[in-house]
Amino acid sequence: MHRHVDVVAQHIDELILETRKRDVLEGDVQDRAALLQQPFVRNDHWTELWAQALHPGAGSLRQPVLIVIAPRSFGSTTLSLRLLAEHTAAHIPLVKLDADWSSPARGRLPLERDHAYQLDLKHPVNDALSADFLNALSKHAESLRSARSHLVLTVAEGLWTDHRLGERSGIHVLRLRQAPDALALMEAHLDTHGYSRLTSMLRSSAQAQASVRGLSAVGAARAARTVVEAWEEHRHLEKQPQHADTGKVAEPLTLLQRIEAALTDWRSELDTRFGESTPRHDSGSSSLTLEDRCLLLALAVWQSAPMPQVTRSATQLQESIENSPGNAAALSPVRSAFSSRGLRRRIIDVGADVDNQDIVVFDRPAYGRAVLEYVWDNYDVMRDPLIAWLVGTAADASSKDRAVRVLTELTVRHGTVEYLESLGKITSGVRPDVLGTVMDNAVRDEHVGRLAWSMLYRWAARSEYAPVVIEVCRRILQEPDVTASAAKMAMVRLRRVAQSSADPDTRRSVLTVFQELAGQPAVKQRLVAEVRSWQQDKGSARSGGLAFMALTFLTDNGMPWLMSPSASDIDTVRAVHDLLKDTDTTTEIIPRLTAWIRACADDPELYPQLRDQLLPALRGHNMFQAGASLMQELQGVSTTEGASVADDFYHHLVDVRLRSVFPPPGDAA
Repeated sequence: MHRHVDVVAQHIDELILETRKRDVLEGDVQDRAALLQQPFVRNDHWTELWAQALHPGAGSLRQPVLIVIAPRSFGSTTLSLRLLAEHTAAHIPLVKLDADWSSPARGRLPLERDHAYQLDLKHPVNDALSADFLNALSKHAESLRSARSHLVLTVAEGLWTDHRLGERSGIHVLRLRQAPDALALMEAHLDTHGYSRLTSMLRSSAQAQASVRGLSAVGAARAARTVVEAWEEHRHLEKQPQHADTGKVAEPLTLLQRIEAALTDWRSELDTRFGESTPRHDSGSSSLTLEDRCLLLALAVWQSAPMPQVTRSATQLQESIENSPGNAAALSPVRSAFSSRGLRRRIIDVGADVDNQDIVVFDRPAYGRAVLEYVWDNYDVMRDPLIAWLVGTAADASSKDRAVRVLTELTVRHGTVEYLESLGKITSGVRPDVLGTVMDNAVRDEHVGRLAWSMLYRWAARSEYAPVVIEVCRRILQEPDVTASAAKMAMVRLRRVAQSSADPDTRRSVLTVFQELAGQPAVKQRLVAEVRSWQQDKGSARSGGLAFMALTFLTDNGMPWLMSPSASDIDTVRAVHDLLKDTDTTTEIIPRLTAWIRACADDPELYPQLRDQLLPALRGHNMFQAGASLMQELQGVSTTEGASVADDFYHHLVDVRLRSVFPPPGDAA
């Protein structure tokens, strides 16, 4: 009796594992060896938590589900992945999941035998935890245990506030309260990536160490990148030709000075420059006037550039501030402007130089970043004008444009829901190309990527944002090494655009993306799944129809791929019939059918085969007009025997008793 039950239970278990695969979260399989080689630093607190996560003396994870609660940027994701890499069997795939959901749900969690999953829950809305979810997660833990699998969730501290949240059967909860030592972590990053020489230099600088001490794990990793960037800037400048009599005032910085400047936060100096505004200009430490603050921000973005470009950019920022809503102040009159200091003197006063060719030299990229961050953090009212100014001054939409680069840095650092909403509102109407580049960079960032994807999903339902969403998703899907998770998220958002928009141009844009990418095996599979979902009444007719249309461009040995045996998952006749009977899609599908027939008309074997497969789709209620339109398009197309293809379709479709009422296409009678 027990053996029979066991067999049935095992059979049901396998069935559950199979049927769960339809809409579960997707993720990327991590390289275990690469994870073990990444920079990793543990302090006493981390070592204590590490031990708590494991069975005493066994070396395996204590429970199937581990939840790590931590403040943002403390390194909880690194901790969880490292735990899985060191304490799961070498043959077990490590999968980092993407939580592309509107709320946590057990049914969306994957469940496969001998797998280790990691999932970040940090979205303030979409990842909000509930007692019901944890109860369901406890049941899921038992399924994981049976499957010899594990799940580690990293949860942002702000999401773990309800008193009903806590440990349950199969779930172990850890609280990460300290980040690893910032200096040790920064040095580990530098050493791992081959910059041990820079590590030795940093150890000799008390100023550099003081700037790093106390940073979060993310801040320490960013500091390591900053040091490398400073070194690359120094190398670049060393290779530049030196011109005599350039008019430069300051001596070039040594490498150590450049690194120290890059790591300094400059807040004390900026507190002075952005203190109470005063008309005094006799001291370099006095507060800057409004026009000089705008000039400093322009220099922070453009660094070294022709003086007219710098002053034009600064003037645009000042005008945007003075003309912003609620500000009735008029622009300074010409007399007032002409009686103030000259531009060259102002440029020198804010810390830059001007050579004899009127080229502004502001070789202080780290200081420039500090200026932008200081203004952002200390002046809430400046945030929208600053975004608008950066968008307006972008020369092009490439990631190399300085204004676009600054916008991307702001987005990565401040990518909250509120920030992304402001960015979209300000940018979409004037420079959708710039917004597309910034969001493309944002979705690829490990810290704000989730929020950026979530915002794209929201924008996908709004027509004014559709071009941006389509462009970002197109770029993602075009990547030859795009992950399955990213591809799925891009397809979901394109589907939402197709479902939500009634604009024909938007529909054509989605179709263009589908068509461009249909030849990629992974995208082709997703398009097939989209059509299949539509035909099973589980998906959108709009996106399913567009996916089918994109697949009509594929061929297989001269035959339309959709008519070949390899497309057996799709009911092509039904799809063609449904698209022909809908007046909104008739004009789209007929040119594709015409192209199919033209391509096969001169092949005595393929043409009859294609014709006979299409004829059932052209028969039925309300199909006469569609058939007549197709035959009209086929005028002038002939078979190898010289017979008219239009007439051939006519004789197969129109009953002999009706031919006197409905003459052949092109018949003048």
